[in-house]
Amino acid sequence: MQKMKTSLILTRDDYQMINNILNSWGQTSFDKKQALDLKAELRKAKVVAEKDLPGDVVRINSLVKVKADDQEKIMELVLVTPDKANLKEGRISVLAPVGTALLGFRKGQRIAWQVPSGKKTFTIIDVSNDEVDLN
Repeated sequence: MQKMKTSLILTRDDYQMINNILNSWGQTSFDKKQALDLKAELRKAKVVAEKDLPGDVVRINSLVKVKADDQEKIMELVLVTPDKANLKEGRISVLAPVGTALLGFRKGQRIAWQVPSGKKTFTIIDVSNDEVDLN
């Protein structure tokens, strides 16, 4: 297992989509600190062509199994754009603290991130980038 955040990897399409979302959300009630955190993460990202993205990297529409270090339960989440987010259905926005934390990281990595209840450490247990039905 790798240490806390190393460099994240994104496809050009995901990178552009997230930047567009951030730019369009600028004048709304979206948490500005979260937007700044995500922008900082994007600046550190390695941007690759779709064909060069490893299959175990979390991206938009990935099905991700994660475990918080302080819990036994494994959570199953789909990382989505804000308009498709629905926590009851396990769809978490890329703009949510946990979504931002997971984006661009790989199976086996441990991630520390500030969430509303304090700093949490998560381990990515599994990542599936097969087609996810969001309807």
